[in-house]
Amino acid sequence: MSSEKALKHLEKFGLANRVRFFEVSSATVELAARALGCEPAHIAKSLTFMVNDKPVMIITAGDVKIDNTKYKARFGTKAKMLTAEQVSELIGHEVGGVCPFGINEGVEVYLDTSLKRFERVFPACGSANSAVDMSVGELEKCSECIEWVNVGKPIV
Repeated sequence: MSSEKALKHLEKFGLANRVRFFEVSSATVELAARALGCEPAHIAKSLTFMVNDKPVMIITAGDVKIDNTKYKARFGTKAKMLTAEQVSELIGHEVGGVCPFGINEGVEVYLDTSLKRFERVFPACGSANSAVDMSVGELEKCSECIEWVNVGKPIV
């Protein structure tokens, strides 16, 4: 199960005890914010793409979408999101529970600077009814991200 992989990953960082499982869906930013009782912006949203035949995950704040111009300038290609089938196969989590914890080998993880305005954020934890409470610094460490990028823009 995908959430078990995510929990095992978080155990290495001493954070598995912060994972919350809900009786309701947290599969979208809005549903996760409702389940947690927080603003949607505080949800750490995982977006997945293919760049040079490699899966890439970009974690953004929940109130941000990809700015195609910034993305192309940074990654040298148009932003093309993975299909649900590709996400499951290449990332290792199902859509609705995608997170940077317990993912497949070779997935490159980046954090968008939109997250830096918060002290705490809530990424999913491998299932469509889970989230974990962590600081942005903990997310940076646990995600084993390659680097911070600025490829987001506010959803209007």
